Amino acid sequence: MRAGKPREGMCATRYNAVVLGSSAGGFEGLRAILSALSSDFALPVLVVQHLHASDDGSFARHLAGGIPLPVIYPCDKERICCGSVYIAPANYHMAVEREGTIALSVDERLNWSRPSIDVLFESAARAWADAVVAVILSGANADGREGMRAVRAAGGLTIAQDPADAEWPVMPQAAIDAGAVDEVLRLEEIGKRLIELGIQESDPGTTPQYSDLCAPRRNDEARRGK
Repeated sequence: MRAGKPREGMCATRYNAVVLGSSAGGFEGLRAILSALSSDFALPVLVVQHLHASDDGSFARHLAGGIPLPVIYPCDKERICCGSVYIAPANYHMAVEREGTIALSVDERLNWSRPSIDVLFESAARAWADAVVAVILSGANADGREGMRAVRAAGGLTIAQDPADAEWPVMPQAAIDAGAVDEVLRLEEIGKRLIELGIQESDPGTTPQYSDLCAPRRNDEARRGK
């Protein structure tokens, strides 16, 4: 599914992307954060929500209802574009490739999960190093803990939902206990923080890792019949 059109043009920010992980009790948190972002939010947002394997995109469609950004259920090798929200499909791991594309796989479950938050976060750390923001929300297991470690070790920014604010505090608390979290915020604070980060201009003289991060892919458009 695809609600809206990915925005073309450069992301003129310090960061390349936001990666966001949630599980049990995470839907309302996701919706609260993403609905707080404006339609001109500068960064792509890649989301892993633990889904039942039978989900046919209904989660993404439901989430898209109250979000001003395009919500995309990506294909393998999808180009990552600024100002779009990518939802990992059910029963597929979603990873980031250094070329600025998404890779989907049916590799073994990690932390009993596919998609796995760790897979997304660790790949984002490899691809974007210190230019990624990782956010971990409500959940009932420790998925995301190692991914948060990887992002923080690479110099990226890591944010956890305040466990007292989470319906299921296990997941954010696991990342906090591992020393993998830079900031602990309530849901309403996370959206505001992402807005701040999304409008922060790059330091003078720096160049985004992907000069064509948001460039159109004519071959992809032709393949999808656009």
